[in-house]
Amino acid sequence: MTELRDIAQLGAKVLRQYAEPVTDVLKPEIQQIIAALRTTLASTQGVGIAAPQISESKQIIIVASRPTVRYPSAPFMPATVMINPSFEALSEVKEKAWEGCLSVPSIRALVPRYTRIKIHYLDEQGNKQTAELNDFVARVFQHEFDHLQGKVFLDRVENNQDIFAESEYLKVV
Repeated sequence: MTELRDIAQLGAKVLRQYAEPVTDVLKPEIQQIIAALRTTLASTQGVGIAAPQISESKQIIIVASRPTVRYPSAPFMPATVMINPSFEALSEVKEKAWEGCLSVPSIRALVPRYTRIKIHYLDEQGNKQTAELNDFVARVFQHEFDHLQGKVFLDRVENNQDIFAESEYLKVV
């Protein structure tokens, strides 16, 4: 069975580092990180995860939008591994919506994100991929992409009053 990893918590140095690009997708070490990301994400109520969250400073994320206790109205998207991802906004429109993070437990915040983006990445076989993402799935991608830049969702909050304890968040949604 693939190794279940601990999730790095806010304050861990790895969460504030720029993640290293992957040079050889098929290298066993990279495939092991991908497998650990899958296993670790599957053990949570999260909809995405980034390699720095399992203490691996590599540009690898998984976006796996699905309805969960944390995100009951999330659309379904199969777990998609994205290596060395990048994106461009297809519209300047940003929307504030609630986010949480496995690395920042018990906190939710209203975060502005682009609603329409075009993404580029390598899949787990090393093939170049391009896709357009909208709304919630675009938000998840941008959230995970931030982890590769050494950022967490709290860095994007425009007003500290948009940060809530999970218990207070549950009262307003």
